[in-house]
Amino acid sequence: MASPHGRQQVSPARLVVQSLRPQQWTKNLFVFAGLGFSGRLLERDAWPPAVAAFLIFCGLSGAVYLINDVLDRSADAQHPLKRLRPVASGALRPGIALGAAAVLAAVCLAASVAVNRELALTAIAYVLLLVAYSAALKHYVIIDVLTLSAGFVLRAVAGAVAIDVPISHWLLVCTTLLALFLGLSKRRHELTLLADGAAGHRPILDEYSPYLLDQMIAVVTASTLIAYSVYTISSDTAERIGSDRLGLTIPFVLYGIFRYLYLVHQRRGGGSPSDLILSDRPLLACVALWVGAVVAVLYTRLGG
Repeated sequence: MASPHGRQQVSPARLVVQSLRPQQWTKNLFVFAGLGFSGRLLERDAWPPAVAAFLIFCGLSGAVYLINDVLDRSADAQHPLKRLRPVASGALRPGIALGAAAVLAAVCLAASVAVNRELALTAIAYVLLLVAYSAALKHYVIIDVLTLSAGFVLRAVAGAVAIDVPISHWLLVCTTLLALFLGLSKRRHELTLLADGAAGHRPILDEYSPYLLDQMIAVVTASTLIAYSVYTISSDTAERIGSDRLGLTIPFVLYGIFRYLYLVHQRRGGGSPSDLILSDRPLLACVALWVGAVVAVLYTRLGG
């Protein structure tokens, strides 16, 4: 159906789906970290709750996106890219967006209860944390990035509790550091993209500078590489997984992080980690090779 002005009207349902940002759901792959590193990847009974947790967090993250779009609609309307979002552009009414978010969150939380109590508690914590971020925490320097990284940690925790496996301290440390790396890189992209208008769009950006973010990114980058390296070559890890070859995956992590930094600094990327990984073939290949190498190290021994 066309509007009187000749534009084709898009249904509210389609606009809601668009606002859920399904292209960002790759972030929820962190849910499968517990499944992969626990040694249960080949167990059929572990997959249904793991996939359920992934779908639940896709829905919850989509609901949070809707809420965030409503709260930020005025600022987003001034952003060169975000102004095209349905809520910011005025195509989707805030009331419809909030109603869809409430229904989606309720359905996903009910589904998490059906899986187990621990997943339900983790899902509730995720929603409360991200809503608090959208409403207030994003206005506090450093706290804003730490909150986003905590969201990634809760995804990893959800994957572990869904299949009832212990939560590795190394999993939490590496997830936190990697999430901080991505979050700080995103802040740097926003700051350089918006230039002098950065503070007008997002006031918290006035508290950052490219130099400060570069210093933080450098610290987090080194910490991430050290933490992952120590984890993979430690005797405790070798004893737990039954292999001392996990250190062979370190080169993939080195290249992946350096490639990401190259894209952030030389290609002005990093605004959307999901889009960057999916659009850059060398980085995507690196991630695929890392996954393949980890699976080979952890599971070839099972078939031997």
